[in-house]
Amino acid sequence: MLTMLYEGKAKKVFATNNPQEVIIYFKDDATAFNGEKKDVFFDKGRVNLAFTRYFFELLHSHNIKTHIVSFIDDVSLKAQKVNIIPLEVVVRNYAAGSICRRLGFQKGLEFTPPLCEFYLKDDSLGDPILCREHIRYMNIIEEKELTEIEQTALSINKALFEHMDSFGVTLADFKLEFGKTTEGEIILADEISPDTCRFWIKGTMESLDKDVYREEKGDLISSYKKLANILGIKL
Repeated sequence: MLTMLYEGKAKKVFATNNPQEVIIYFKDDATAFNGEKKDVFFDKGRVNLAFTRYFFELLHSHNIKTHIVSFIDDVSLKAQKVNIIPLEVVVRNYAAGSICRRLGFQKGLEFTPPLCEFYLKDDSLGDPILCREHIRYMNIIEEKELTEIEQTALSINKALFEHMDSFGVTLADFKLEFGKTTEGEIILADEISPDTCRFWIKGTMESLDKDVYREEKGDLISSYKKLANILGIKL
């Protein structure tokens, strides 16, 4: 029986016989508003792993290093064990969600160049937004490492935005998490899926992401599968 190391909102992490690797299992759970809203959707874990595989393989083709080692089955993958940096990195191409509530931006306002934000990964504090000085005083990572993460996030954004645009889908914004290997290298971790991104049908702002659940705009899994069909992802 596998030993569980950690359980988050959407995934479980298990130890393996190799201390440098873990197994990540994708759950069917959905949450919103820092866990205040919770539900379970049959097949969600399988669908999100399919998206994560699709997007991480795309990023590998752009020489972006990730924690992926291999894909085990429809709901789990093997990953390099990393120490997750307690920052959520959000790249915004268009205004939506929390930035509209915080600053009064109109939804759909374009950010040129894209906006990169940092949030403390701490549910008990509500994942507050951080400036670079906060990160320095909290001694989360060094300044040069933060710059590296920011540059990598913007490179990821360029690759994803151009790819999605070619399918008639707008990448409005997305969240990334990074981790440090035992050698101190910073690599992309976690997942990329409609759970962590805002995808709009180009020109309409029709959501094909977790906003469907947050805002009760329709069936979550049907929206995810519609996006998969657009991208040619076989589910």
